[in-house]
Amino acid sequence: MHLSGAIYAETFLKDAAEDKLCIDPVKHGFVRNVGMSQGQTVCPDGTLPAAAVYKDQKLYDAMVDSFSMRSFVPSSGISGHDQFFATFDRFGGIDKRHNGEWLDEVATRAARQNEQYLEVMMTPSFAKAISLAAQFGWPTSTIPVSLGDTSLPPQPEGASHAELAALRDKLLAGGLREDVATDREQFDEALAARKKIEHCGEQNATAACSVEIRILYQVLRANSPQQVFAQTLLAFEVASIDPDCVGLNFVQPEDNYTAMSEYHRQMLMLDYLHSVYPSVHISLHAGELAPGLVPPASLRFHIREAVELGHAERIGHGVDVMNETDPEALLKEMAAHNVMVEINLTSNDVILGVEAPRHPLPDYRAAHVPVALSTDDEGVSRIELTDEYTLATLEFRLSYPDLKQMARTSIEHSFLNAKDKAQQERELRNRFSVFEASIH
Repeated sequence: MHLSGAIYAETFLKDAAEDKLCIDPVKHGFVRNVGMSQGQTVCPDGTLPAAAVYKDQKLYDAMVDSFSMRSFVPSSGISGHDQFFATFDRFGGIDKRHNGEWLDEVATRAARQNEQYLEVMMTPSFAKAISLAAQFGWPTSTIPVSLGDTSLPPQPEGASHAELAALRDKLLAGGLREDVATDREQFDEALAARKKIEHCGEQNATAACSVEIRILYQVLRANSPQQVFAQTLLAFEVASIDPDCVGLNFVQPEDNYTAMSEYHRQMLMLDYLHSVYPSVHISLHAGELAPGLVPPASLRFHIREAVELGHAERIGHGVDVMNETDPEALLKEMAAHNVMVEINLTSNDVILGVEAPRHPLPDYRAAHVPVALSTDDEGVSRIELTDEYTLATLEFRLSYPDLKQMARTSIEHSFLNAKDKAQQERELRNRFSVFEASIH
C-alpha cells in the first residue's frame, strides 16, 4: 500500500489543524498559512484555518469527499481516474512528523483484520538527488524509437550501461549519499514513533504491535530522466543497506505523458541498476492501464518490459495483461519465473473502470501466475483489505482454499529476509490452524 493513500481523510483533517494549515473552501485542498498572529493561524485571502472544518459540517463533508472516492460520481470531463489521483495534491503539505502516526493507523487497521505483515510504500526526502540531477543533466541525446504507432509519445533511447555507470559515479561523488543518511533517519523516526504510539514492548502494548512493517522506497516516475535516475539510484542505495527498506517501486499515474514517454528508458535504468545492486528487490506498478485510457500500442509492452528489463519480482495491478503482445507467452513467462501479481480489485474498478468479468484475475490464475490481494490506497478508496477478500469471493467465486492460497502467496512473495519470512510463514500456518479448529 501507499502510505499517504492508505490514510483516511479524517486523519488528514486532524493533522492539518495541528500543523496550522489552511483550507481552500472552493478547491477543497490544503494551503500553507502565511504566518501566525497571537497564536492564531493567518491564512491567505479566501482560505480558512484547517480547524474551521470542525465548526462547519458541510465543509467537513466536502473535504472528506475531496480527499477520497466517497460520494464521487463521474461527470463530463472528470472520471474516477481523475478524482483518485487529484486527491494526493489536495491533502499534501502535512508535516512528515505524522508518518509514525500514519504507520500506526495502518497497523491498527491491519491488526483488526488478522494481518501479520505490511510493506508500506513511502517517499522520503531526495533534495540532494534533485539538485545533483539538475547539475549533471542527462548524458545522451534522446533518439526516438518507433513502437509502430505514431499516436504514441516518442520513446527515447535509453542510455547504455557505460553511460549510466558514469552518471552514477558523478552522482555518488557529488554527495548523493547525503540523502541516504537523511532517508534512513526519516524511516527510523517514523518506525520508532509508531512503536511509541502503540506502547510496543510495554505491558499496555496494543494489538497493532504484532503487525510487522517494512518499507518500499517510492520512486516518482513522472519526472525528467535525470531526476528519475538519481532518485532510483538513491532508492537502490538505501535498500541495499537499510534492513527496514526491503525494496523499491515506481509510482504516479502510468498514463501520465512523461511516465508513458519515458517508460522504456526507465526500464533500461532499472536493468543497469539491478546489475549493480542485484540483491535489492523490485516491485513495479505496470499495466495499470485500460483500453481507451491510452492508445492501443501503449497497452502492449509495459508488463513485459517490467519483467524482462525492470527485473520486477512482483507486478502491481497488471490490469492490461491480455492486451500485451502475445499475452499467453507473457503469462507463461511470469509463471515460470514466479513473478507475483498484486491484485487491487477496488482500485482497478474506481480508477480504470475494470471489474469482473473484464478483470484479468482469472487469466492469471488459469496460467498459474501467483497472485495476492492488496488495497493500493485504502484511505482514498475508503476500504480495507477485508473488502478485497469479499470482492474476490463474490465477483470471482473464489473458495476458502483459494483465499487461503492468496494469503500464503502474500507472505511467500514478500521481500522479507529468509529468517523473518520463515517466521511469518509459521505464524500464518498457526493462525490458519487456530481458525479452522474453531469452526469444526
